[in-house]
Amino acid sequence: MTVGVALRLLAVMVLWASCFPLITIGLDLAPHLAFAAMRAALAGLCLVAFGAVFNRPVPRGARSWGLIALVGLGATSLGFLGMFHAAEFVSPGLATVIANAQPILAAILAHIFLRERLMALGKTGLTVGLIGIAAIAWPGLTAGDIPGYGLGIAYVVLAATGVSIGNIAIKRLTGQVDAIMAMGFQLLIGAAPLALLSILTEDVSSLTWSADFALVLVVLAVFGSSFAFWLWFAALEQVDLNRANSFTFLVPIFGLAIGAALFEERLAWIQVAGVLLVLAGIILVQRDAPERTRR
Repeated sequence: MTVGVALRLLAVMVLWASCFPLITIGLDLAPHLAFAAMRAALAGLCLVAFGAVFNRPVPRGARSWGLIALVGLGATSLGFLGMFHAAEFVSPGLATVIANAQPILAAILAHIFLRERLMALGKTGLTVGLIGIAAIAWPGLTAGDIPGYGLGIAYVVLAATGVSIGNIAIKRLTGQVDAIMAMGFQLLIGAAPLALLSILTEDVSSLTWSADFALVLVVLAVFGSSFAFWLWFAALEQVDLNRANSFTFLVPIFGLAIGAALFEERLAWIQVAGVLLVLAGIILVQRDAPERTRR
Protein backbone atom coordinates (compact mmCIF):
# COMPACT_ATOMS: atom_id res chain seq x y z
CA MET A 1 0.00 0.00 0.00
CA THR A 2 1.37 3.41 -0.97
CA VAL A 3 1.53 6.37 1.38
CA GLY A 4 -1.04 8.21 -0.74
CA VAL A 5 -3.61 5.42 -0.44
CA ALA A 6 -3.00 5.12 3.31
CA LEU A 7 -3.54 8.88 3.72
CA ARG A 8 -6.80 8.69 1.75
CA LEU A 9 -8.02 5.88 3.97
CA LEU A 10 -7.02 7.74 7.13
CA ALA A 11 -8.89 10.80 5.88
CA VAL A 12 -12.02 8.71 5.27
CA MET A 13 -11.88 7.27 8.79
CA VAL A 14 -11.49 10.74 10.33
CA LEU A 15 -14.47 12.00 8.31
CA TRP A 16 -16.63 9.03 9.32
CA ALA A 17 -15.68 9.40 12.98
CA SER A 18 -16.53 13.11 12.85
CA CYS A 19 -20.05 12.24 11.69
CA PHE A 20 -21.17 10.70 14.99
CA PRO A 21 -21.40 13.88 17.12
CA LEU A 22 -23.02 15.73 14.21
CA ILE A 23 -25.62 13.00 13.73
CA THR A 24 -26.43 13.13 17.45
CA ILE A 25 -27.09 16.87 17.17
CA GLY A 26 -29.18 16.48 14.04
CA LEU A 27 -31.39 13.68 15.41
CA ASP A 28 -32.74 16.11 18.00
CA LEU A 29 -33.82 18.49 15.24
CA ALA A 30 -35.28 16.21 12.55
CA PRO A 31 -37.00 12.84 12.06
CA HIS A 32 -34.36 10.16 11.60
CA LEU A 33 -35.18 9.01 8.07
CA ALA A 34 -35.86 12.53 6.81
CA PHE A 35 -32.48 13.58 8.14
CA ALA A 36 -30.78 10.57 6.53
CA ALA A 37 -32.56 11.14 3.19
CA MET A 38 -31.60 14.82 3.08
CA ARG A 39 -27.99 14.01 3.90
CA ALA A 40 -27.77 11.43 1.11
CA ALA A 41 -29.62 13.57 -1.45
CA LEU A 42 -27.56 16.69 -0.79
CA ALA A 43 -24.33 14.68 -0.92
CA GLY A 44 -25.34 13.08 -4.22
CA LEU A 45 -26.32 16.40 -5.76
CA CYS A 46 -22.98 17.94 -4.75
CA LEU A 47 -20.98 15.16 -6.41
CA VAL A 48 -23.07 15.03 -9.59
CA ALA A 49 -22.97 18.83 -9.94
CA PHE A 50 -19.21 18.83 -9.37
CA GLY A 51 -18.79 16.09 -11.94
CA ALA A 52 -20.95 17.91 -14.48
CA VAL A 53 -18.97 21.15 -14.07
CA PHE A 54 -15.72 19.31 -14.74
CA ASN A 55 -17.16 17.17 -17.58
CA ARG A 56 -16.79 13.85 -15.77
CA PRO A 57 -18.25 10.95 -17.80
CA VAL A 58 -21.66 9.62 -16.82
CA PRO A 59 -21.64 5.84 -16.17
CA ARG A 60 -22.85 3.71 -19.07
CA GLY A 61 -24.14 0.20 -19.40
CA ALA A 62 -26.63 -1.92 -17.49
CA ARG A 63 -23.88 -3.62 -15.46
CA SER A 64 -22.45 -0.35 -14.17
CA TRP A 65 -25.83 1.09 -13.30
CA GLY A 66 -26.86 -2.15 -11.63
CA LEU A 67 -23.78 -2.02 -9.39
CA ILE A 68 -24.32 1.69 -8.68
CA ALA A 69 -27.90 0.92 -7.63
CA LEU A 70 -26.62 -1.91 -5.42
CA VAL A 71 -24.20 0.47 -3.70
CA GLY A 72 -26.99 3.00 -3.19
CA LEU A 73 -29.46 0.51 -1.77
CA GLY A 74 -26.81 -1.21 0.36
CA ALA A 75 -24.34 1.35 1.70
CA THR A 76 -26.70 4.34 1.62
CA SER A 77 -30.29 3.10 2.07
CA LEU A 78 -29.67 0.17 4.42
CA GLY A 79 -26.56 1.71 5.98
CA PHE A 80 -28.22 5.01 6.87
CA LEU A 81 -31.52 3.36 7.83
CA GLY A 82 -29.82 1.01 10.25
CA MET A 83 -27.42 3.43 11.90
CA PHE A 84 -29.83 6.37 12.22
CA HIS A 85 -32.53 4.20 13.81
CA ALA A 86 -30.12 2.18 15.96
CA ALA A 87 -29.18 5.36 17.83
CA GLU A 88 -32.61 5.19 19.52
CA PHE A 89 -32.13 1.78 21.08
CA VAL A 90 -28.50 0.83 21.70
CA SER A 91 -25.50 2.45 23.28
CA PRO A 92 -22.82 3.89 20.99
CA GLY A 93 -20.39 1.33 22.41
CA LEU A 94 -22.47 -1.67 21.45
CA ALA A 95 -23.29 -0.19 18.06
CA THR A 96 -19.57 0.34 17.46
CA VAL A 97 -18.73 -3.30 18.19
CA ILE A 98 -21.41 -4.70 15.90
CA ALA A 99 -20.90 -2.18 13.10
CA ASN A 100 -17.17 -2.85 13.09
CA ALA A 101 -17.80 -6.52 12.50
CA GLN A 102 -18.45 -5.27 8.96
CA PRO A 103 -14.88 -5.93 7.75
CA ILE A 104 -15.26 -9.59 8.72
CA LEU A 105 -18.57 -9.92 6.85
CA ALA A 106 -17.07 -8.04 3.90
CA ALA A 107 -14.05 -10.38 3.93
CA ILE A 108 -16.39 -13.35 3.53
CA LEU A 109 -18.21 -11.65 0.66
CA ALA A 110 -14.91 -10.57 -0.92
CA HIS A 111 -13.72 -14.18 -0.80
CA ILE A 112 -16.86 -15.30 -2.64
CA PHE A 113 -17.37 -12.50 -5.16
CA LEU A 114 -13.97 -10.82 -5.57
CA ARG A 115 -11.70 -13.83 -5.00
CA GLU A 116 -9.77 -11.90 -2.37
CA ARG A 117 -8.27 -14.35 0.08
CA LEU A 118 -6.82 -13.48 3.44
CA MET A 119 -4.09 -15.75 4.73
CA ALA A 120 -3.82 -16.73 8.41
CA LEU A 121 -2.09 -13.46 9.29
CA GLY A 122 -4.87 -11.37 7.80
CA LYS A 123 -7.61 -13.39 9.49
CA THR A 124 -5.79 -13.02 12.79
CA GLY A 125 -5.54 -9.28 12.20
CA LEU A 126 -9.29 -8.92 11.66
CA THR A 127 -9.99 -10.91 14.81
CA VAL A 128 -7.51 -8.88 16.89
CA GLY A 129 -9.02 -5.66 15.52
CA LEU A 130 -12.53 -6.76 16.49
CA ILE A 131 -11.35 -7.65 20.01
CA GLY A 132 -9.81 -4.18 20.21
CA ILE A 133 -13.11 -2.59 19.18
CA ALA A 134 -14.90 -4.58 21.90
CA ALA A 135 -12.37 -3.33 24.46
CA ILE A 136 -12.83 0.28 23.35
CA ALA A 137 -16.61 -0.06 23.57
CA TRP A 138 -16.63 -1.99 26.87
CA PRO A 139 -17.58 0.98 29.10
CA GLY A 140 -20.59 1.61 26.85
CA LEU A 141 -21.52 -2.05 26.79
CA THR A 142 -21.77 -2.17 30.58
CA ALA A 143 -23.71 1.08 30.90
CA GLY A 144 -27.05 -0.65 31.38
CA ASP A 145 -30.01 -2.05 29.46
CA ILE A 146 -31.93 0.11 27.00
CA PRO A 147 -35.57 -0.49 25.93
CA GLY A 148 -35.77 -1.91 22.42
CA TYR A 149 -32.36 -3.54 22.73
CA GLY A 150 -33.14 -6.37 20.30
CA LEU A 151 -34.51 -3.99 17.68
CA GLY A 152 -31.45 -1.79 18.02
CA ILE A 153 -29.15 -4.76 17.45
CA ALA A 154 -31.14 -5.67 14.35
CA TYR A 155 -30.77 -2.15 12.97
CA VAL A 156 -27.00 -2.17 13.46
CA VAL A 157 -26.68 -5.60 11.81
CA LEU A 158 -28.81 -4.31 8.93
CA ALA A 159 -26.49 -1.33 8.52
CA ALA A 160 -23.33 -3.47 8.63
CA THR A 161 -24.78 -5.87 6.06
CA GLY A 162 -25.79 -3.04 3.74
CA VAL A 163 -22.36 -1.41 3.95
CA SER A 164 -20.62 -4.75 3.30
CA ILE A 165 -22.72 -5.39 0.18
CA GLY A 166 -22.14 -1.82 -0.96
CA ASN A 167 -18.39 -2.16 -0.57
CA ILE A 168 -18.32 -5.30 -2.70
CA ALA A 169 -20.24 -3.45 -5.43
CA ILE A 170 -17.90 -0.42 -5.19
CA LYS A 171 -14.89 -2.69 -5.63
CA ARG A 172 -16.55 -4.22 -8.70
CA LEU A 173 -17.04 -0.71 -10.11
CA THR A 174 -13.45 0.45 -9.69
CA GLY A 175 -11.72 1.02 -12.99
CA GLN A 176 -15.05 0.88 -14.83
CA VAL A 177 -16.69 4.23 -14.04
CA ASP A 178 -15.80 7.72 -12.88
CA ALA A 179 -15.61 7.80 -9.07
CA ILE A 180 -17.33 11.16 -8.62
CA MET A 181 -20.29 10.42 -10.86
CA ALA A 182 -20.74 6.85 -9.62
CA MET A 183 -20.76 7.86 -5.96
CA GLY A 184 -22.99 10.84 -6.66
CA PHE A 185 -25.64 8.76 -8.40
CA GLN A 186 -25.51 5.98 -5.80
CA LEU A 187 -26.20 8.54 -3.06
CA LEU A 188 -29.18 9.90 -5.01
CA ILE A 189 -30.51 6.39 -5.61
CA GLY A 190 -30.01 5.49 -1.95
CA ALA A 191 -31.80 8.64 -0.81
CA ALA A 192 -35.03 7.73 -2.64
CA PRO A 193 -36.12 4.76 -0.43
CA LEU A 194 -35.18 6.73 2.70
CA ALA A 195 -37.34 9.67 1.57
CA LEU A 196 -40.26 7.37 0.75
CA LEU A 197 -40.05 5.61 4.13
CA SER A 198 -39.86 8.98 5.86
CA ILE A 199 -43.01 10.22 4.13
CA LEU A 200 -44.87 7.00 5.00
CA THR A 201 -43.74 6.61 8.62
CA GLU A 202 -42.63 10.00 10.01
CA ASP A 203 -44.10 13.39 10.73
CA VAL A 204 -41.88 15.43 8.45
CA SER A 205 -43.44 18.66 9.73
CA SER A 206 -41.61 18.10 13.02
CA LEU A 207 -38.33 18.95 11.31
CA THR A 208 -36.80 22.00 13.00
CA TRP A 209 -35.09 24.22 10.46
CA SER A 210 -32.40 26.38 11.98
CA ALA A 211 -28.92 27.63 11.24
CA ASP A 212 -27.51 24.83 13.45
CA PHE A 213 -29.39 22.09 11.61
CA ALA A 214 -28.48 23.51 8.18
CA LEU A 215 -24.80 23.62 9.17
CA VAL A 216 -24.87 20.05 10.51
CA LEU A 217 -26.64 18.82 7.37
CA VAL A 218 -24.22 20.52 4.98
CA VAL A 219 -21.11 19.33 6.84
CA LEU A 220 -22.42 15.76 7.03
CA ALA A 221 -23.42 15.73 3.37
CA VAL A 222 -20.36 17.41 1.86
CA PHE A 223 -17.60 16.02 4.06
CA GLY A 224 -19.10 12.96 5.78
CA SER A 225 -20.67 11.58 2.59
CA SER A 226 -19.58 13.22 -0.70
CA PHE A 227 -15.88 13.65 0.06
CA ALA A 228 -15.66 10.43 2.10
CA PHE A 229 -17.25 8.24 -0.60
CA TRP A 230 -15.05 9.81 -3.27
CA LEU A 231 -11.88 9.12 -1.29
CA TRP A 232 -13.06 5.61 -0.42
CA PHE A 233 -13.71 4.76 -4.07
CA ALA A 234 -10.32 6.20 -5.09
CA ALA A 235 -8.58 4.09 -2.44
CA LEU A 236 -10.36 0.90 -3.52
CA GLU A 237 -9.12 1.48 -7.06
CA GLN A 238 -5.60 0.82 -5.78
CA VAL A 239 -5.91 -1.65 -2.89
CA ASP A 240 -7.85 -4.81 -2.04
CA LEU A 241 -11.09 -4.35 -0.12
CA ASN A 242 -9.90 -6.41 2.85
CA ARG A 243 -6.84 -4.23 3.35
CA ALA A 244 -8.83 -1.02 3.01
CA ASN A 245 -11.60 -2.29 5.28
CA SER A 246 -9.17 -3.00 8.11
CA PHE A 247 -8.78 0.78 8.44
CA THR A 248 -12.43 1.05 9.56
CA PHE A 249 -11.26 -0.25 12.93
CA LEU A 250 -9.74 3.22 13.35
CA VAL A 251 -13.13 4.96 13.34
CA PRO A 252 -13.85 4.47 17.07
CA ILE A 253 -10.27 5.48 17.89
CA PHE A 254 -10.70 8.76 16.04
CA GLY A 255 -14.11 9.08 17.70
CA LEU A 256 -12.46 8.78 21.11
CA ALA A 257 -9.88 11.39 20.10
CA ILE A 258 -12.62 13.79 19.03
CA GLY A 259 -14.46 13.18 22.29
CA ALA A 260 -11.33 13.88 24.30
CA ALA A 261 -10.53 17.04 22.35
CA LEU A 262 -14.01 18.56 22.19
CA PHE A 263 -15.90 17.09 25.14
CA GLU A 264 -13.07 16.41 27.62
CA GLU A 265 -13.81 12.69 27.65
CA ARG A 266 -11.18 10.48 29.27
CA LEU A 267 -10.07 6.99 28.25
CA ALA A 268 -10.29 4.03 30.61
CA TRP A 269 -7.31 1.66 30.68
CA ILE A 270 -9.28 -0.99 28.80
CA GLN A 271 -9.91 1.49 25.99
CA VAL A 272 -6.20 2.25 25.73
CA ALA A 273 -5.57 -1.49 25.45
CA GLY A 274 -8.26 -1.64 22.77
CA VAL A 275 -6.54 1.09 20.77
CA LEU A 276 -3.29 -0.89 20.80
CA LEU A 277 -5.10 -4.07 19.71
CA VAL A 278 -6.80 -2.25 16.84
CA LEU A 279 -3.49 -0.88 15.59
CA ALA A 280 -1.94 -4.34 15.85
CA GLY A 281 -4.84 -5.84 13.91
CA ILE A 282 -4.46 -3.33 11.08
CA ILE A 283 -0.73 -4.00 10.85
CA LEU A 284 -1.34 -7.76 10.66
CA VAL A 285 -3.85 -7.35 7.83
CA GLN A 286 -1.48 -5.08 5.92
CA ARG A 287 1.35 -7.61 6.30
CA ASP A 288 -0.85 -10.40 4.98
CA ALA A 289 -0.38 -11.49 1.36
CA PRO A 290 -3.86 -11.88 -0.15
CA GLU A 291 -4.29 -12.92 -3.73
CA ARG A 292 -4.85 -10.00 -6.04
CA THR A 293 -8.40 -9.21 -7.01
CA ARG A 294 -9.58 -10.74 -10.25
CA ARG A 295 -12.69 -9.25 -11.83
